[in-house]
Amino acid sequence: MNVLFGGHPNTTPLSDSNVQFLDTTLRDGEQAPGVSLSPDQKADIARALDAAGVSYIEAGSACTGPGERETIERVASLGLDAKVTSFARGVQRDIDLALDCGVDGVNLVVPSSEKHIQTKVGTSRDGVVQTVQELVDYARDHGLWVEVLGEDGSRADLAFLERLAEAAHEAGADRFCYCDTVGHATPDRTLEVVSALSEYGPTSTHTHDDLGLAVTNALVSIAAGADLVHATVNGIGERAGNVAMEEVAIALYHGYGVETLELEQVYELGQVVANATGVPLAPNKAVLGENAFTHESGIHTDGTLKDDAMYEPYAPETVGRKRRLVLGKHAGRAGVEAALKEHGVEADDEDLKEVVARVKQLGDRGKRVTDADLLAIAEEVQGREHDRRVELVDLTAASGSGTPTASVRLLVDGEERVASGTGDGPVDAAVQAVRSALGPVGEARLDSYHVDAITGGTDAVVTVEVEMSRGDRTVTVAASDSDITTASVRAMVDALDRLLAQTDAQVLADD
Repeated sequence: MNVLFGGHPNTTPLSDSNVQFLDTTLRDGEQAPGVSLSPDQKADIARALDAAGVSYIEAGSACTGPGERETIERVASLGLDAKVTSFARGVQRDIDLALDCGVDGVNLVVPSSEKHIQTKVGTSRDGVVQTVQELVDYARDHGLWVEVLGEDGSRADLAFLERLAEAAHEAGADRFCYCDTVGHATPDRTLEVVSALSEYGPTSTHTHDDLGLAVTNALVSIAAGADLVHATVNGIGERAGNVAMEEVAIALYHGYGVETLELEQVYELGQVVANATGVPLAPNKAVLGENAFTHESGIHTDGTLKDDAMYEPYAPETVGRKRRLVLGKHAGRAGVEAALKEHGVEADDEDLKEVVARVKQLGDRGKRVTDADLLAIAEEVQGREHDRRVELVDLTAASGSGTPTASVRLLVDGEERVASGTGDGPVDAAVQAVRSALGPVGEARLDSYHVDAITGGTDAVVTVEVEMSRGDRTVTVAASDSDITTASVRAMVDALDRLLAQTDAQVLADD
């Protein structure tokens, strides 16, 4: 039985689907442990969601408190193309609070399983149906778009869930949502339930990833008739998280030709959310993880250089990304040669063979070979001296109870420059000082910053790895020191030096 392509009598081919997203990053995503978004952060995320073409944005729960209502009101006043909604419990006051925030609609949640009806809420099935009828009517009378969510629907009696959906639609709800609230459902159960619910009117789906089935259940829901997917950016959410919007979007586009979002915007969107929530992306995460379009294996790198699609399902540019070739113990001749050329370095066969051998030696020691490592190896093999453009001479930093400050002394093209800076911490202050000392020369973007302790104890040595870019050129550099501020500044200065060297090499090549 091929469910997703319409092999089941109750499904339609996904390629025939018209699917939209309701993003709940600002509500369900914020329920992830340790996540608390400021009004500014929610506004920034909402703008990024709108730029990506998301149709509905659940901005929060108006019943949470005055601060949340202020934030929802702010998102609602941004003038977005997306409809802005508020999560509301099955009480009229929640709808009134949402109305006060100026939202376009409400996501009205009511219990649907016996666990929630009897144990959590302490009501009856008849009571739930009556509540839905009354509140949907009330919300519609006040001009709101209304979606009714049957909470814990994946553990509810299907007959009652159908009764609830029918009552919601008859009362005027715009849609009814199947909720796999605890990530309990299997695809066959999702197929059965959503197929039945979609017979009564427009149907949404809300899936969680506790069994690792969130994307599968979302796709099965669409095949069964749902046309609106609740999701979060990066899959952030309580427990194992919600279904990741970018994963559903690329699966629909690549697998079935269904366009839902402005896909080239999703990488930037993912970075906005990761930075705001403080929840980093796993390196191997689909679509947005660091390794998704990164190649190290000699065989894979060689194949990718010959044909971009050799070892990738779709081009990284599809989702606003670029392909990366990294070096390690699996590196091959083709990958090393390509990496050197990216930095404007040409090597003959004999030198290239030696560079590859040394790269592999570093990789065998468990070390990732950065751009700086590669260029240093090539310089040594070819007997060249690297003329530094930027060099760190001296660094002092202080934090204590006051504002963190730092001062640096640099040599820039042989000229000494001194500057100071302040920041959120000593590292930030030192980075600001470096930027101030360099001026326009230091106009580069810090794309990533990663710290690893490589020894134990109170005198631990840390390694700081930074990835920086200038224009369309990127370098990765690592530096180690017992002081994290010193290691950070050394890495950044070395990266800037290498970026400037790349620029010089490109100018010479163009001439």
